[in-house]
Amino acid sequence: MHRFFIPPEAIHDGEVHFPPETAHQMQRVLRLRAGQRVVVLDNTGNEFEVELTLLAGDICQGKVVAAHPVPAEPGVEITLYLCLTQREKFEWMLQKCTEVGASVFIPVISQRSLVQHESEVRQKLPRWAKIVQEAAEQSGRGKIPQVLPVVRLAKVFAAGVGEYDAALIPWEKEDATSLRHTLSAYSQNPPRRVAVLIGPEGGFADEEVQAARAAGWQSVTLGKRIFRMETAAVVATALVIHELESV
Repeated sequence: MHRFFIPPEAIHDGEVHFPPETAHQMQRVLRLRAGQRVVVLDNTGNEFEVELTLLAGDICQGKVVAAHPVPAEPGVEITLYLCLTQREKFEWMLQKCTEVGASVFIPVISQRSLVQHESEVRQKLPRWAKIVQEAAEQSGRGKIPQVLPVVRLAKVFAAGVGEYDAALIPWEKEDATSLRHTLSAYSQNPPRRVAVLIGPEGGFADEEVQAARAAGWQSVTLGKRIFRMETAAVVATALVIHELESV
């Protein structure tokens, strides 16, 4: 069945009133008809099986026939700080890391980022939000990950890591501490809010990693091979979820 995120207030007393944009997609693009069923998500972790009752113009209504929590939402909230890069590559990371289970994306400008000006990013946020929503719908997520405004790396470090249970920075020069070893230290009290900082194509400058460590970030290795940044983003997200959901 097709899946649609809609505002929670659009679901009331067992009735669903779809927003006009969603109604247009359902009728003009997907050619849905009354009597068919779809899955509706309220972006709080719940999903509803809905039978469509009325489709006319910008109006689309349905009735809830079943409701339950979304089983695919991960138990750990991962905030991915992604250094900015080419548009296609950055959007690919947003899509795939949403599918894997990331909860928050924060674009970052570092010393070697291909993008160095905030003005180049601000107008892209609505497009990125749409990419993330579509990926969440496709992959069975119960919540749409947030895409927050761009921030410079120095401000990331200045903010500290107090809001996270663990803060990890995969680094190609780290050869002593693995991500698994770092997370195993939390076996008695597994972290539920984890930040992961993914560097740019040229990697982090040594002084950036030193600043990260001073701010409370832990440098980790993802293995013996050096990944491209987009690969590192997906691998790190998947490994954190795997390690923490297995404890």
